[in-house]
Amino acid sequence: MNDFGLYFTLGRQHIADWQGIDHILFILALCLRYQPSDWRKILVLITAFTIGHSITLALSVLNIVHYSTKWIEFLIPLTIISTAISNVFVRRFTFRNKFPFIYFMALFFGLIHGLGFSNYLKSLLGKDDSIIVQLFAFNIGLEIGQLLIVSGVLLLSFVTVGLLKVSRREYILYCSGGIFALAMQLLFQRWLW
Repeated sequence: MNDFGLYFTLGRQHIADWQGIDHILFILALCLRYQPSDWRKILVLITAFTIGHSITLALSVLNIVHYSTKWIEFLIPLTIISTAISNVFVRRFTFRNKFPFIYFMALFFGLIHGLGFSNYLKSLLGKDDSIIVQLFAFNIGLEIGQLLIVSGVLLLSFVTVGLLKVSRREYILYCSGGIFALAMQLLFQRWLW
């Protein structure tokens, strides 16, 4: 397998790895408020997250940005908690703003998650001087994995709200509560590390 294919597969597997459940929880919390008919809004939302994590992933892997791994691993659950809490305040489902606050949250929190991804990628790259192709392939793989997670969230929303007729607000509250609890557990595990 060539470098592109290898790093693409590693990126896709990394985002969907249950050992890295923090990224899955974040995507879940981010997309819960939307239904399949909101696909354009989700596309903008996920693009904002992608831009954020692509920037810091590149800056970190290219050794332009340096940071404490312990703090990033602590901040990632905080991004999940903040996003889950923001879902509690969604009462109407007519998102009229062209750029709602959640888009800016996704961009900013993407910066933090990108630093988390970069540790894994740096460990794979080693001292290779030519990392542009690997970085690009890994990032594309992450995006494909992320889109699979988003598709799963949308399917769950469609079945729960659309077919089973569960109140959309209750669905968001229950799921956000579960995500919040899991993120708190991650936060305490990492704080007591």
